[in-house]
Amino acid sequence: MSVTDTDMYDRSEVSMFGPSMHAIPMPGIRRMINMAAGKEDVIHLSIGQPDFPTPEHIIEAHIDALRAGQTGYTMDAGLPELLTALRDYYAERYKVDRLTEENFLITTGATEAMYLALSATAAPGRQFICTDPTFLLYAPLIRMNGGEVKLIPTRAEHGHQIDPQEVIDAMGMRTFAIVLNSPSNPTGTVYPRETVEAIVQEAAYRGIYVFADEVYDHLILDHMEFPSVISCTSDLDHVMSISSFSKTFSMAGLRIGWIISSQGAIRKLRRYHMFTTTVANTPAQWAGVAALRGDRSCVDTMVSEYRRRRDRVVELVNDAPWLQGYVPQGAFYIFPSLPRGTDGSKLALQLLDETGVCVIPGDAFGEECSNYIRISYSNSMDQIEEAFERMIPWLKKQKLGKDYK
Repeated sequence: MSVTDTDMYDRSEVSMFGPSMHAIPMPGIRRMINMAAGKEDVIHLSIGQPDFPTPEHIIEAHIDALRAGQTGYTMDAGLPELLTALRDYYAERYKVDRLTEENFLITTGATEAMYLALSATAAPGRQFICTDPTFLLYAPLIRMNGGEVKLIPTRAEHGHQIDPQEVIDAMGMRTFAIVLNSPSNPTGTVYPRETVEAIVQEAAYRGIYVFADEVYDHLILDHMEFPSVISCTSDLDHVMSISSFSKTFSMAGLRIGWIISSQGAIRKLRRYHMFTTTVANTPAQWAGVAALRGDRSCVDTMVSEYRRRRDRVVELVNDAPWLQGYVPQGAFYIFPSLPRGTDGSKLALQLLDETGVCVIPGDAFGEECSNYIRISYSNSMDQIEEAFERMIPWLKKQKLGKDYK
């Protein structure tokens, strides 16, 4: 195909889709993983899913549901048994007794939950405040639906924490909502209670919504309480909490998530949900019931191992030339910075080509993050050690900074 033919093909393909499709970038995560797939002896410090097997009792519940013929549609809000199990689980964990089954909507993973929340509310004239960096899903969904994104930058030297006063100062007449992600992907940062409470309370006073992506809420690596937005507000009228089984119970492929909000908001979203995925996977919802009602010591085992890996990765990042690290408190990521002016995408590609270590460039997660990389320690300790044995000597040979383009 000639260049002219290619150009005509590209223009024809573009004309097929609506303008909102231009708001969707090529995901940097998928681009790196696709490139790594064609290479041999690659060590992934890139994957954003647990490397532990799904606990056996959860697998058995999934199989039992299939054998029992539980393969039809559930109610649009979700399997009643799962809604009740979630209500009981949140009441136990956060000592919140005001939740009922009508406060929950079961979705096809947290991705659909966030899709519903943002695409149902974003509109021209509505501004959403997000951190930079943050998970790559939020800004495109907001922009696809005509909303505006206002970014609050964070830095590795500050542990990627946000200053609640900075968020409050950013609130204006057009601010519709704030999107929080704690523990954060890509930084592993956990916002302390005083930060979450200050933001949630000021938002409520101003009539601003808070959408909280809390999918890593159980992966807390230090001895601290996780401050869900559910436990930081007296009502649910202005908050949505989104979570899933994917990270906590290593059930990423089973695709079961949920939204918690006011009963009125859930009723609206149930209608929208019916026009997207209709209902979530039925046997997988039964597996979710088993996860919540069964033995949860498997979670403690996974968290203990993530903590051990985190501690070692922090040491290795500190030993590595050019990387500015910190101590992430949750999830299984660290997001170190490189010298200002360094092209992190170029570095990640060269690192993959020359050492076989796959990391994710920072610009996948934010507009101010071109000199960052995301390192996932959802891999075995042996693989992590081997990856840094390749990376550290390679980094010593590089000359990074504004001339590294």
